[in-house]
Amino acid sequence: MKQCVDFVFPIIIYFLLTILLIVLIIFVIRLIKTLGKVDRIVDDVSNKASKLNSVFDLIDNTADTLSTVSDKIVDFISNKIIKFFQKKDKKKEE
Repeated sequence: MKQCVDFVFPIIIYFLLTILLIVLIIFVIRLIKTLGKVDRIVDDVSNKASKLNSVFDLIDNTADTLSTVSDKIVDFISNKIIKFFQKKDKKKEE
């Protein structure tokens, strides 16, 4: 009986290890294919994001320009109002 167990048990273990090795090889091959697909998707998203980046830069520059123009207009109007009231104050003092 012991000789049978000593003979059969290693064969069963080697057989199961061979099956496990084959399953792991198949799993790794599928994983490599999946990672290739993920890499292509990430590259595509990165490409599209870089295209959108230029659009957002254009919008940012336009917003900065509009902000500068509106600041100058507000500054001009506030200076005119201040000068107008300063002239009235000078006339009242005289």
